[in-house]
Parts: sequence; structure tokens; C-alpha cells
Amino acid sequence: QVQLGETGGGTVQAGESLRLSCHAIGINFRLHNMAWYRQAPGQERVLVAAISSQGTTTYTDSVKGRFTISRDNVRRTVLLQMDELKTEDTGVYYCNTQRQGRDFWGKGTLVTVAS
Repeated sequence: QVQLGETGGGTVQAGESLRLSCHAIGINFRLHNMAWYRQAPGQERVLVAAISSQGTTTYTDSVKGRFTISRDNVRRTVLLQMDELKTEDTGVYYCNTQRQGRDFWGKGTLVTVAS
């Protein structure tokens, strides 16, 4: 059974940093693409950053230069380092992967950025 568990959310002031972590079980982690999504209050869930099984990274434009996604295949963990946080980064952050064409999600971790 695929399980994704996010940690690291919290409340910070604008300009500060947070690091999110997602631990995965039930998949051959090193073979899977991983991603972080954000769902702001009243909005749809959107892709923030992704990292392929080969380590190629992509980011949505609003976080380029501020967020860094990385993976640790030994610890079966994907990280999202978030620097220079802005109020618009507020939302629930979800870890995502796919297996056999199906999406799997964690329960999410809340990030609140205060002005």
C-alpha cells in the first residue's frame, strides 16, 4: 500500500524559510517521480515543484529561485526547501506520486505565511 507522509509545515513570517519533508512507503521510491502541490484556501490544488526519478526538477513560475525540491533515495524522502516565503505561499502542501496511472497523495501539511 502506497503511503505518503508530509511533515514540516507551520506558521512563519514573510521572508522566512521552512523545509517540508515527505516520506514514502509502498513504492520503489528511486523509480518514481515525486511532486509537491499546494492548495490555498478556496482554490484548487496546483503543482508547485516536481522531481523526476533521474533528479530533473521543475517549478511553477511563482516559486522559481525561492523553492528547491530534492530527493534522498536512501531515506525514501522528498524535500521542499522554501525560502523567502510570501503570504501567497500559504496553503496546504501535499506530496504526490503516481503508480500504474493512479495518483497517490499524502494528508498534507499546512503552511501559513503571515505578513
